[in-house]
Amino acid sequence: MRQKKVISVILAVLLLSVIAVAQSSKKAGKAKALEVSFNYQRQAGPGSNQYAVWIENEKGEFVKTLFVTSYTTKGRARGGEQPKRGYIVRPACVPVWVKTSKAEEKTDVQLDAVTGATPQSGGVQTFTWDFTDEQGKAVPQETYKVKVEATLIFDSDIVYTGTFSTKDKPGNITLTSELTKPDEQHKDMVTDVKAILK
Repeated sequence: MRQKKVISVILAVLLLSVIAVAQSSKKAGKAKALEVSFNYQRQAGPGSNQYAVWIENEKGEFVKTLFVTSYTTKGRARGGEQPKRGYIVRPACVPVWVKTSKAEEKTDVQLDAVTGATPQSGGVQTFTWDFTDEQGKAVPQETYKVKVEATLIFDSDIVYTGTFSTKDKPGNITLTSELTKPDEQHKDMVTDVKAILK
């Protein structure tokens, strides 16, 4: 008789655990935003310290820039000359973002909206996507790619890519990376890259 009671209690506890997990999963539901982060260490010398973070659809078509460094879009004035966009002066400056975003077709105002200063010191950089496009409209619920590109030095460029769906539940996104040319001296410019649906 006592053994039956113990079994009944165990079954009741298991049932309550299953219900709690089910309710917790239901509460979690779909993710509401994407958070991208990485550790940035400023590098010495010209031709480095430029990066961009953006979203593409499943076909690889541009959706939205979350951030791009200011040299890339504004350049730098030298000797009293009018500044030219950095990617024009230095074509190896985040070239994948420049091509995908069609930066040359965008106005200075459009680029200013997503441009920020290159950090002067190291630390974790974090960017959030709220599932909207450049106009602030909600995107269709489908598959997207998040990309982080860093120009380590001149033509040494690395791109991290993660694929996910806006229908997915919160969780980590697996990222792959592609490096054009290894550079040991500047390899730590961008490390510990993460993308998390929240």
